[in-house]
Amino acid sequence: MPPVPGVRLLPVWFVIITVADESLGEMYTSMMSVKQAMLSERQLIGSLRTYIDHETQRLEDIKRFYSKVSAFHNGMYNELATALANPLVAFTLIKRLQSEWPNLVYSYEAEENLQALRVGYKQLESSLPKLEDLQGAAQGLMRLQDVYALQVEGLVRGHFQRVSNGNTVDIYKPPVSTPLSGDDCFLVGKVAYDVEDYYHSVQWLEEAVRLFRGMSWSPEHEGTLEDALDHLAFSHFKAGNISSALSLSLELLRRDPSNKRVLQNVEKYEKLLVARPSLSSGSVLKRPSSTYLRTRNAYERLCQTQGSQPKLYENPSLFCDYFTNGSPGLLLQPMKRELVSLQPYVVLFHDFVTAAEAQNIRDCALPGLRRSVVASGVNQTTVDYRISKSAWLKDSAHPTIIKVDQRITLLTGLNVQLPYGEHLQVVNYGIGGHYEPHFDHATSTSSPLYRLSSGNRMATFMIYLSSVEAGGSTAFIYANFSVPVVEKLEILQGIGKLWHL
Repeated sequence: MPPVPGVRLLPVWFVIITVADESLGEMYTSMMSVKQAMLSERQLIGSLRTYIDHETQRLEDIKRFYSKVSAFHNGMYNELATALANPLVAFTLIKRLQSEWPNLVYSYEAEENLQALRVGYKQLESSLPKLEDLQGAAQGLMRLQDVYALQVEGLVRGHFQRVSNGNTVDIYKPPVSTPLSGDDCFLVGKVAYDVEDYYHSVQWLEEAVRLFRGMSWSPEHEGTLEDALDHLAFSHFKAGNISSALSLSLELLRRDPSNKRVLQNVEKYEKLLVARPSLSSGSVLKRPSSTYLRTRNAYERLCQTQGSQPKLYENPSLFCDYFTNGSPGLLLQPMKRELVSLQPYVVLFHDFVTAAEAQNIRDCALPGLRRSVVASGVNQTTVDYRISKSAWLKDSAHPTIIKVDQRITLLTGLNVQLPYGEHLQVVNYGIGGHYEPHFDHATSTSSPLYRLSSGNRMATFMIYLSSVEAGGSTAFIYANFSVPVVEKLEILQGIGKLWHL
């Protein structure tokens, strides 16, 4: 069984060597792209700061004019006739009404300030997240929720927690934590709602309603309490909890008595409860079944246990040593080998690349990162079960690539040069990035691999180029163990004479 990269809480880089026998709406698939978005927002903050400064000065000018005019009228209130007898007073009055007031009322300064802000935004707009990114990021949060059994209530508070043996435990304490707003939760819930995933929409929309009830609406928010009540009520209805759907609809109707659609829903729910009283007790939320992942439970369990591979002291046949593969090139600098499984045969090599080499590879790959694809018949396509970006590097990209290829050959005895091997594939995972159980080699004769002179894949050499603070593992679901992400660690798996990762 091939290894399966588990879901990552934080960015991780892979290098994949396979031996043979930005585009729109893809920012969420790579944490390096998300990092670029952070830089873009910093530029927007600068533009907004300039806008605020200009608007503050404009309002100060308006306040100054208001104070001047008010002071004049307050001073002249009891001596109006006498004051107007002064031609200078009369002149300034006429001048203000004919010139100063129109200049103030019809000033374009506010529009000019806003236009400058909009120009700054437009200059960055093409590099900013698209709607698909927002939806993908929301789906990433829900994926993390599922794979690591995280509590939504904890995520909303900025905590990564799950229940273990009846106790709530932190599985990750981020150095920078941020709570979610009612509008944040509404968006996640709505993404689930739009694909009829009421298991997730109920949980997230309940948090949205709770938070919206305790706050006033802000202009940057998309959702409102009424929106959240509306979506949550229907989600409960679809999940079989008619009593909750009725209660929420009644609350919404009190806020919007003229809403005929909600009134019709209330009447419908009341009739259902009369006809079927058992619906008043609600039902247990059921997670949607997977149409393409029959091994989901094993996969998620191995991701949660993180590093559940056999221990050396449990099996004396497992060992660690310095390995040369009989190669003279490794005699003076043998590889640190850790045998973690005999069946299937799985070996880890520690410190295979240096920190500088890992950085060189990441730097070379960054400009070429594109959404990762999978084979679909004779074509390639993006899929939800592979969330990452990839780049392919030739030997000519950097001297480090040549060194790594040579090192792999010394260690494995495999020729990784074309046409026997493919180019270096560098992968960067995104928000909740993952690649669910799969084979690296082609399993269908319609695969494009069969049209290549090199033939099908027979081995893969995978290198971790970065570590993560939480989550992340390579899961061998049929062998029932997983290997955690450790920077500069290599995994090599073989069965008989075939090596596969």
